[in-house]
Amino acid sequence: MMGRRQVEQAALFYEFSLEKHVPPDHLLRSIDRFVDLDEVRRELTGFYSHLGRPSIDPELMIRMLIIGYCFGIRSERRLCEEVHLNLTYRWFCRLGLDGQVPDHSTFSKNRHGRFRESDLFRRLFETMLRRCIRERLVGGESFAVDASLIKADANRQKGIEGEKAGHRRPMSPYRGENSGCGKDVLGELDSQSRN
Repeated sequence: MMGRRQVEQAALFYEFSLEKHVPPDHLLRSIDRFVDLDEVRRELTGFYSHLGRPSIDPELMIRMLIIGYCFGIRSERRLCEEVHLNLTYRWFCRLGLDGQVPDHSTFSKNRHGRFRESDLFRRLFETMLRRCIRERLVGGESFAVDASLIKADANRQKGIEGEKAGHRRPMSPYRGENSGCGKDVLGELDSQSRN
């Protein structure tokens, strides 16, 4: 016999916990242990007016930025949409189910204005780095930086053709564009497969 979905009156009260719906091994749970944003408000006090409407919580915006950096969400508009829809992101941002996500324009104005002028990101990074050293996640003695210089060819009117510039790299058959290290890696893989 074919079953039929029972349509009942919606429950008056729901018990729902974001905490229970975030997987224990999720990246944001690990990051949350080291994000200490208690001093953010104190550091930004001088950049906010005492008049007018209450502002967006700076801790919320910084937590949203961390999500954007960790998950490669470059667009502020998209970041706001993702935080609105994703339960784990809402948990990390301390929004709950009904918390208001800031508009992307407000988010952008704060990131390019208050946060940049206050040198807040550098101090947050240093604080988190000290905590990671204290927890022995990193040593703090050395670091590696990829300082490769790659000439951009962004302006088509001022572009220089390869022969005129005095150098020409072969075209990559895989990407249809110049390929530096990609060509070397593919060549190495080809030589290994022949052996």
